[in-house]
Amino acid sequence: MIMFSIKPIAHAYNERKEMTDDNWGKVETKIVLVQDISEDSLAGIESFSHLEVIFYFHRVKKEKIVTEARHPRNNKNLPIVGIFAQRGKNRPNQLGLSTVRLLRREGRDLYVLGLDCIDETPIIDIKPVMKEFLPQGSIVQPTWTNDVMKNYWNK
Repeated sequence: MIMFSIKPIAHAYNERKEMTDDNWGKVETKIVLVQDISEDSLAGIESFSHLEVIFYFHRVKKEKIVTEARHPRNNKNLPIVGIFAQRGKNRPNQLGLSTVRLLRREGRDLYVLGLDCIDETPIIDIKPVMKEFLPQGSIVQPTWTNDVMKNYWNK
């Protein structure tokens, strides 16, 4: 097995101190590059409306990691599905991925809306959203996801 380490390229700062499941719609996050990443790495990023942000769920305890199937949000009213068929934080590699709206850039700092991570979260990577990389055709998902997500982006 190949093992590797990844250094954060930035950290996220916002008002959310605890990971909760809902009400992420109004959370504005400031992403600050670490000192050894050049400000030039952000050149031209402000010409994109959206970014994909990969982050590390740094506060998930190792004993809470899930590698099998479970009820999403531990809600017994939802079907049992594998950890890779849901977007829970207790994932084997503790990686999160969000598509965010870029509000503005100020030097080494990005201000975004829609990043569902807590304060001081390590950012692993940032990529611009390009329509050519979006899924072609319609997106299909099971109906239980509608219940899980109904309050996620509430403001």
